[in-house]
Amino acid sequence: MDSFELNKIFGGVLAGMVAVLGVAIVSDEMFARHLPEKPGYEVAGGEEAAEAGPAVEAEKPAAFFLASADAAKGEAVFKKCAACHNAAAGGANGTGPNLHGVVGGPIGAKAGFNYSAALGGMKGKVWDFDSLWGWLKSPKAYAAGNKMSFAGISKPEDRAAVIAWLNSQSASPLPLPVVPVEETAPAAASAEADVAAAPAA
Repeated sequence: MDSFELNKIFGGVLAGMVAVLGVAIVSDEMFARHLPEKPGYEVAGGEEAAEAGPAVEAEKPAAFFLASADAAKGEAVFKKCAACHNAAAGGANGTGPNLHGVVGGPIGAKAGFNYSAALGGMKGKVWDFDSLWGWLKSPKAYAAGNKMSFAGISKPEDRAAVIAWLNSQSASPLPLPVVPVEETAPAAASAEADVAAAPAA
């Protein structure tokens, strides 16, 4: 086969490729895709719902749960903490500090325990009911950078029970809160209405 024949074959192949390329370009122009600015499916009312966020009921304050906290249940829940802590009077520090008398005691000041900077920097503050409430809910959120790996106690009733039990492990337990006034008012008003509605004897 001479060079003339090879040139003809090569020219034919090249012409075919140019034709395919031309068809591809023309079809892309004819059927161009128009991508949306924001990928995804549009859902009616979706943006408003996303801005508003999910309807999450706010958690009641610590005092509400502490008013009816069960210290005996708290002792059982505390068993998950016992790998690192004890609450015995004069007990030794473990991976975590001894917690005897922690309620009402100073933060980051248990003798002989090496606290992280996150808690050591809170010296002067005390473990009152609200601070323990926040700590036990999420140690990482309460004091970012602390060494405690515990995720926290999600159920408020369990959290209150542990605080009530820790409070009992003290030479001078603090008085637990009573049910907040706003929680008792509706019940009292209902009882008064019932008395007023009752027929005279």
